[in-house]
Amino acid sequence: MSQNGSPPPPEGISSLLDTDLYKLTMQCAILKYFPDVYVTYSFTNRTPQMKLTRGAYKWLLAQMDKLANIRVTDDEIAFLKKRCPYFNDAYLGFLTTFKLKPSEHIEIKFSPVNDTGSDDDFGDVEYIIKGLWLDTILYEIPLLALTSEAYFMFSDKDWDYSNQIDKAYRKGLKLLEHGCVFSEFGSRRRRDYHTHDLVMTGLSKAAKEAKNKGFKGVFTGTSNVHFAMKYDVNPVGTVAHEWYMTIAAITDDYPNANELALRYWLGCFGEGVLGVALTDTFGTPAFLDAFRKPIPEYTSAGVGAVTMTASGPSTTSDSNIQSEATTKPPISAPISNNGTQLNHPTTYAQAYTGIRQDSGDPTYFVHLAREFYDKEGIKEKKTVVFSDSLNIELCLEYKIIAEEAGFQPVFGVGTFFTNDYTNTSTGEKSKPLNIVIKISTANGRPAVKLSDNMGKNTGDREKVQAVKKQLGYIEQEWEQGDESNRWSK
Repeated sequence: MSQNGSPPPPEGISSLLDTDLYKLTMQCAILKYFPDVYVTYSFTNRTPQMKLTRGAYKWLLAQMDKLANIRVTDDEIAFLKKRCPYFNDAYLGFLTTFKLKPSEHIEIKFSPVNDTGSDDDFGDVEYIIKGLWLDTILYEIPLLALTSEAYFMFSDKDWDYSNQIDKAYRKGLKLLEHGCVFSEFGSRRRRDYHTHDLVMTGLSKAAKEAKNKGFKGVFTGTSNVHFAMKYDVNPVGTVAHEWYMTIAAITDDYPNANELALRYWLGCFGEGVLGVALTDTFGTPAFLDAFRKPIPEYTSAGVGAVTMTASGPSTTSDSNIQSEATTKPPISAPISNNGTQLNHPTTYAQAYTGIRQDSGDPTYFVHLAREFYDKEGIKEKKTVVFSDSLNIELCLEYKIIAEEAGFQPVFGVGTFFTNDYTNTSTGEKSKPLNIVIKISTANGRPAVKLSDNMGKNTGDREKVQAVKKQLGYIEQEWEQGDESNRWSK
């Protein structure tokens, strides 16, 4: 894909930080509370008609093997210390010696549709990741990015890099001109590394111009920690569904899973830090039931140095590491304020700065959130982060809806930035792969996600139905929630 005699763009993954921030924040919390939980992850192609070739599969195997050679550098650790002060020395020390072991953790196979033995044979790629949660959590983003890169290197080559910088620049400038606060969220389904780099170049150019013109919008950074470092912007993110799903699976306590996940998170990072909660893992109504609860005294975290020393192995030297399926209070969690009993304890909804909408109807979500905060008597202006298959038109639409409801809207825009191409032969949309890797089991129990849209139900079907019944989950369908046809226009 190189053009005009320029060097070919880099292939594959070359940095452990070429991942989304929330994988690192979750790994930090796992190190503290769940270091010996065993998990499996499964891969799903929601666009099964889009198949890899055997040649793509061979390239993917080689790139997976290379992951074993990557280590975090001193410069990367320095960047994390500067931009992510919530990572304490214990976790950063762990990260300096961390390495992926794909030969031990990944099982992968290729099933051709019509096997001729040729590298041009199309087929389905399946892989399973298994091992300790602590050791395997960083595979998801690199493997998804590599799978997409393999597809568009071998299976669909009818495209080029023309105008990618300008396209990202124009998109970013329009969002900024209309006052949108947004970040780049496109790691997992990017066309390839080079595309991601071009997009960040375009967005950085737009942010600089918008600032000079006095636009009210803000480009807050990127979820990708490597590109945040390369472009000297903030890495953005908090937590993923995986956190809630795994805690629910290891405790097998779905009625209390949301609250337990919130409690552990605050116990690790403290109030006011990484404070955007993800609502839809088991349906937003069930989450809001937990969100209104008061934070237990032993979970409420302090600020500054208190919080920093609370996370990591250093806090467990005098006690047993709590890692099994229990509902005990988080160990070593700092005590709120001066440690005295509060007459009116803070609720999770008060402590968290906002919530993230990642499935279902955004209009209904905003209405539900506004009704919830009003009922709880919370007057503080909260943030709603939208992150579900966004484009410019949707960002502008949701901005109006959220602001009219009294929220600060923020947008995490992903595939629309990093995999927006046209076929060179026809000029038609070059459709991205819709692929996911989700936690499948934890300590032998199935892990499931319900979400606010049936199309995003994930996990063992029998367990999904059992959890829905247990939680009183009401099925929600959204006409724009067709997962097999995202980003096709």
